[in-house]
Amino acid sequence: MSSLNLDDFTDLIERPDGGVRRDAEARRERQVVPPGALGRLDDLGEWLAAAQSAVPVRPVDRPRVVLFAGDHRIAELGVSARPAGSAGELVREVLEGGRPVSVLARRLGVPVRVVDMALDCDPESLPAEVVRHRVRRGSGRIDVEDALTLQEAEAAFRAGMAVADEEADSGTDLVVLGDVSVGGTTAAGVLVAALCGTDASVVTGRGGQAIDDLMWMRKCAAIRDALRRARPVLGDQLRLLATVGGADLAAMTGFLLQSAVRKMPVILDGVVAAACALVGQRVAFRAPDWWLAGHDSGEPGQAKALDRMALEPLLDQGVRVGEGAGALLALPLVQAAAALVAELPERPEESERPQDAEQPGESETSEESKESEEPKAARQD
Repeated sequence: MSSLNLDDFTDLIERPDGGVRRDAEARRERQVVPPGALGRLDDLGEWLAAAQSAVPVRPVDRPRVVLFAGDHRIAELGVSARPAGSAGELVREVLEGGRPVSVLARRLGVPVRVVDMALDCDPESLPAEVVRHRVRRGSGRIDVEDALTLQEAEAAFRAGMAVADEEADSGTDLVVLGDVSVGGTTAAGVLVAALCGTDASVVTGRGGQAIDDLMWMRKCAAIRDALRRARPVLGDQLRLLATVGGADLAAMTGFLLQSAVRKMPVILDGVVAAACALVGQRVAFRAPDWWLAGHDSGEPGQAKALDRMALEPLLDQGVRVGEGAGALLALPLVQAAAALVAELPERPEESERPQDAEQPGESETSEESKESEEPKAARQD
């Protein structure tokens, strides 16, 4: 039996402050640019004000990219364009600055943190700070075996909670959440299909490197087989993550829920983050109020999960690479929304307008009056 009681999150997680949001809306109505003229930026700024419990909203100046990493042995079935067990290479490329998320993060001045939960590589090959939360070497092949033991799932979940606490305690004011995995989108598809009550084909996508039709059919079959194993444990979210998730997915779910407890906003990346958020919603229904969907990755599983949580992607650029890159592109949009609602001036009140200032057209009216009086004076003479 697990000693972790997920029901506690229902009581611990509060919604963003509704009163502060109303204050932010009222302030927005007084600004020089009419409400609605900035489109979704208005909603973003007001959401952020409620999350921060601050009017005017504070700038987002300490964001962080957090990536949970792991290998999934379901990739041995040929469901991914990358070879099974190769996520460690991707992590090294991220750390060395050679991946899209690394380039974007440098450009935006955002630090990147990678957390190894189940990479199938020698821990000595990566920095100690990256591997210190590792639960195991590779998650199990979910079509025929559990991804984790229940104890491993709890350890991974608690590790995600600990990372969220570390970020909140260090002053991080917003997290861009993503994954670095091989086989992760297959596990994510199983979670989404199980929680949404749909078939494998509805959630099976092409992954980050656009697999061919044969690989897609293998992936669909793997999700179908794992889905049969998932349905009997749908009532226990931790057991569900142990059965068909993985150490990285369990950690991301714990991270998302603890971030909501700590009132730290999160931008979700692709289908893996969306699947973990869907599990989090099943645990605590108020938790999604703290999350934004960064972008539409084109994965059908992501679209299904976001629709269930009523989250609308901020961007649609067709970014499929994963690793937080698409969500990171949405960060400047959030920062722009915060700046606009905080810095646009308010319209002056009627009582504050100068009383003796010359009104438009007054000078012209006076001149016209003088001209009309001159002929009258001449007739009198």
